[in-house]
Amino acid sequence: MEQKGGVLMQKYELGRLLGQGNFAKVYHARNLITGTSVAIKVIDKEKVLKVGLVDQIKREISVMRLIRHRRVVELYEVIASKTKIYFVMELAKGGELFNKVLKGRLKVDAARKYFQQLISAVDYCHSRGVCHRDLKPENILLDENENLLVSDFGLSALFESKGQDGLLHTTCGTPAYVAPEVINRKGYDGVKADIWSCGVILFVLLAGHLPFHDSNLMEMYKKIIKGQFKFPKWFAPDVRRLLSRILDPNPKTRISIARIMKCSWFKVGLENPAITPTENQELAPQDADGIFEACENDGPPIAESKHELTKPCNLNAFAIISFSTGFDLSGMFQETVSMKEMRFMSNKPASSIISKLEEICKRLSLKVRKKDGGLLKMEGSKEGRKGTLGVDAEIFEITPQLHMVELRKSNGDTMEYQKLFTQDIRPALQDIVWTWQGEQPQQDQQHHEVIQEDHQPSHTA
Repeated sequence: MEQKGGVLMQKYELGRLLGQGNFAKVYHARNLITGTSVAIKVIDKEKVLKVGLVDQIKREISVMRLIRHRRVVELYEVIASKTKIYFVMELAKGGELFNKVLKGRLKVDAARKYFQQLISAVDYCHSRGVCHRDLKPENILLDENENLLVSDFGLSALFESKGQDGLLHTTCGTPAYVAPEVINRKGYDGVKADIWSCGVILFVLLAGHLPFHDSNLMEMYKKIIKGQFKFPKWFAPDVRRLLSRILDPNPKTRISIARIMKCSWFKVGLENPAITPTENQELAPQDADGIFEACENDGPPIAESKHELTKPCNLNAFAIISFSTGFDLSGMFQETVSMKEMRFMSNKPASSIISKLEEICKRLSLKVRKKDGGLLKMEGSKEGRKGTLGVDAEIFEITPQLHMVELRKSNGDTMEYQKLFTQDIRPALQDIVWTWQGEQPQQDQQHHEVIQEDHQPSHTA
């Protein structure tokens, strides 16, 4: 199906081969409906299953679905057949940044522009809860206007995949660009590791060679761990200071992206265009599991478009019924739950629920205002990525002894809300929550666990 001149889904005409790896090929293609050029990455499903890279492909789909930024290659849609997975992506007409590096060092202004764009993209990824973990010139593409586009999220990690210690533990990345803490294998902060890789890229752009290089891989690792490198004589003092703080082998003292952005060298000629409408668009998560389950019976290819947004969940009788695990009708009647809304049931009086919410607001430095009809409006004290974060809490009386509380984002950035909810609000509500929507009531869950323990098979010699 991916031969030159072939047509995919009666929509994309495949053209010349742009590149290939062990499990995928990338083709130039044309959208027959719009006439626009795209890149289509064709992945061999059988090979991916054989070598155990299924999770990596699923992660790449999920991450690219989550990220929408002018400096990140856009994933338009994913198409699956019985044997192939097709990523339909933005075409980077300028090729890889690596090709420019091969020709030698860049002029300072050009290197700085690429670094500014890289930091903007990486900062946005981090705000979405994503660490790239394999930043290098080969994974950075250029558009027709010589602007940077970050690509290849196959090794990326979501913040939620951290271990109990809050750190990532998978050793990955390209040796020359990998942070020392990743090599040490003691767990690492993916954000800090990405910052290190950005520093190596900046050094390469300005110097024309790597800061850490040795024909012996172990010797190179030793240099990376110690942070041993030399600046070329043409490096100006201000960029030396910046790189020294980025290529700090101690992640705890390594400079943050926020501080990089405040450095005088970084701010020279900095473009600060307004956020595009697509960057404000909140997108539904991609059903990556479905891609591998698709078309097992030789059916036609299926497509998952990036532009189908989630619909908000309506509060109706079926939503209330679904809180009872014995009468969960959500599969028939309930639409997709928005990531901006969370609901729980409480067997506490409304006054206790309000007091608890006020207590949480005080601890988190949130302003709180009471409105008529059991509505509380909570607002952050600091500006976020999309303004001040606002959360509405509305209390509904089901019976005098049972209340439903709906928490929903009313303003600000969804990922900031998700982080606040997951890390601070939800744990603090534990005392008053009987059950969260879609979950088993706590006492029922405990009873179920006791029954399971009582029915464990005995083991006799």
